[in-house]
Amino acid sequence: MKVTILCVGKIKEKFYREAIAEFEKRLSRYCTLEIVEVADEQTPDGASQALQDQIKEKEGERLLSKIKEDAYVVTLEILGKKLTSEKFSAFLEDAMVKGKGQVVFVIGGSLGLAKSVTSRSNAAISFSDMTFPHQLMRVILCEQIYRGFRISRNEPYHK
Repeated sequence: MKVTILCVGKIKEKFYREAIAEFEKRLSRYCTLEIVEVADEQTPDGASQALQDQIKEKEGERLLSKIKEDAYVVTLEILGKKLTSEKFSAFLEDAMVKGKGQVVFVIGGSLGLAKSVTSRSNAAISFSDMTFPHQLMRVILCEQIYRGFRISRNEPYHK
């Protein structure tokens, strides 16, 4: 099984990189985890909505270029479906089957995802009504994927 986290921008903070590396190590028992980063666009202060849309489209083109045609794509969106950890675990298993063993989770940049990316999505999920920095979202997503595998295998994990 292959899980790809496709995201906009790089992680600069060492503590985020260390947390992600820890979950990559833990997840190696359950899947092949790949993190693919695409370049983000600079957003000037006070950017118009039209400019913000252009920026999202540029980032969206980069994201779409990294998605294989037969991949099962899950976008992280504030308006996506909210799941409990148990339901996320079942969702992950189902996505693995639908994606023929490859699931791509997509995390947008600071402005979110372009419509072209959300249109390509097979499912949209949300972790909260709150907005999180996209760097932190990677850590949260890695932890929930790990938790999902543990739950699906009836292995103990913190509740």
